[in-house]
Amino acid sequence: MKTFKLDLTASEKQQLKQKGIKINCLSEYAADEISALLNTDKQRADELAALITFQSIPSIGPKFAHDLISLGYYSIDDLLDKDAPTLFNELERKQGFWTDPCVEDQFWLVVHYAKHRGSNKNWWDFTAERKVYRAKHGYPSDRPATAWHEEPEVKSHESRTKSQEKKKLFSLTNIIAKLLFLFLILVLDS
Repeated sequence: MKTFKLDLTASEKQQLKQKGIKINCLSEYAADEISALLNTDKQRADELAALITFQSIPSIGPKFAHDLISLGYYSIDDLLDKDAPTLFNELERKQGFWTDPCVEDQFWLVVHYAKHRGSNKNWWDFTAERKVYRAKHGYPSDRPATAWHEEPEVKSHESRTKSQEKKKLFSLTNIIAKLLFLFLILVLDS
């Protein structure tokens, strides 16, 4: 069973715990049932149901699921008559900056999935198709000028992520050094 990332509040987690329901089991409930289980409003329950639904598509994670919700989509059926480039252009306009091309590949995937339920394709399976499309059609003239990685919020997140990775690497290096030290002591003592 896939693990869904839902950013539940402490209160919502407590409600699940009291009822003996695991987070992954929320996929078995409709939005109105989630609302009752978590004692939350309809909008929040719809959002949680959408996050679960979109993350059930192969290779789609919580960030992109949130992107779809930010555009007003809450179910796979909402995407049936859509096309990936238009959705991608809409997201970029809404965000105010152009984004990583792999995000467009994810739009290609979810539109494909809406028409071919149960497909096991991943977003990277659509990279070539996206490249061909963009080579032929380009991007809209009103595309934002700033790239996602130039946005202060993104730079701050990337900086935090790199700092966390360095800390993990440092910790791992310390653990390895300690293990080697213990190994040397054992070898020298024998």
